[in-house]
Amino acid sequence: MQRKYLLTAAALGLAIAASHASANTVLRASHQFPGGKGDVRDEMVQLMAKHVADADVGLEIEVHPGQSLFKAKEQWGALTRGRLDITALPLDYASGRHPEFSATLMPGLVRNHEHAQRLNDSEFMDMIKEVIDEGGAKVLSDAWLAGGFASSERCITSPDTVEGQSLRAAGPAFDEMLETAGASIASMPSSEIYTGMQTGVLDGANTSSGSFVSYRLYEQVECLTEPGDNALWFMYEPILISNQSWEKLNEEQQQALIEAGEAAEEYFAGEAAGLDDKMVEVFEEEGVEVVSMSQDDYDAWLEVAKESSYKTFAENVENGQALIDAALAVE
Repeated sequence: MQRKYLLTAAALGLAIAASHASANTVLRASHQFPGGKGDVRDEMVQLMAKHVADADVGLEIEVHPGQSLFKAKEQWGALTRGRLDITALPLDYASGRHPEFSATLMPGLVRNHEHAQRLNDSEFMDMIKEVIDEGGAKVLSDAWLAGGFASSERCITSPDTVEGQSLRAAGPAFDEMLETAGASIASMPSSEIYTGMQTGVLDGANTSSGSFVSYRLYEQVECLTEPGDNALWFMYEPILISNQSWEKLNEEQQQALIEAGEAAEEYFAGEAAGLDDKMVEVFEEEGVEVVSMSQDDYDAWLEVAKESSYKTFAENVENGQALIDAALAVE
C-alpha cells in the first residue's frame, strides 16, 4: 500500500513538472553562424537564452545555429511573418525588402568601434529602427562588427587592387563600390564564402572579423586586409524579435527579454575590438599575409564610394540622403 502511494506521488510529481515545463513559452532563435565554436553572435544569443531561463518568468529560448532552422537570407521574412521568433541578422541581408538597411553597411560610414557605439544612440539609428519596426520586428541588442578584405590573388588596399578580381561583398553599397573599382561581384551570404573560394567562384571577399575566423577563411586566402585604424567595412548585425512574438508575451517576460538583450549587448561591446585582434592572430598563425589600408587608401575608396554607392543610395532610397547625413553627423 505504501509502495503504491509512493509510486502515485512520484507520478503526480512528474505530471506537475511536465505541466510546469509545458507552461513555458518557447521562443525559437535562428542564425547562420556556427554554434559552439566561439562566434560572438552565437554567444550573444546563447547568453540571452541563459539570462531568460534564470529570470524564471515562464519563458525559454531555443537556439538553432548554423542555418539549421532557416537559411541566412530567409530569416528576415520568417521573422516578420511570425514563423521565427528571434534572429541574429546582418541587417543588410534584408535590404532587398527595405533598401534603407543598406545604410547599415555603407563604406566608411562607421570608422571604428567607439564611433559605432556613438551611432547606437543617434538619430540615424532611430530612423533605422523605425523601418525595422514598420517591417515587423524589434531590436533587442545592437551589434556592429568590423571587417576587412581577403584574397587568394593579391592584397586588397587601394581601389586599383581589386581590378579583375571576383569578390563577394555583403550588400548593394559595397557591391556597387567594388564594381566601380573594377571587380566582378558574386553575391552570397558569409556562410557560403568558403565554398565559393574553394570552387574558384571567388578570388576574395569582404566580411566581418568574426566570420573570417569562424568560417575558417584563412584556409583559402593568401592575404588579409585587417580593419586597423582605417576600417572601411562595418556591418550592423542586431538581435531581433518578431513583433508578433513580442506582443504575445506578458510584461514580465518582455522585461526579462529587454534585460537579456542589454546583457548581450554589453557582452558584445566588451568583445568587439578583440574580434579584430583575434582574426589577425589566427591568420598570421596560419601563414596568411596581413596588411592594413593607409589613410590614402581609405580616402581613395571613399571617393569611389561617394561617386557610386552613396550617390545611388541618396537618389533611389526614400530618405536616403537624410540617412547618410544623420550618420555622418555622428562624430
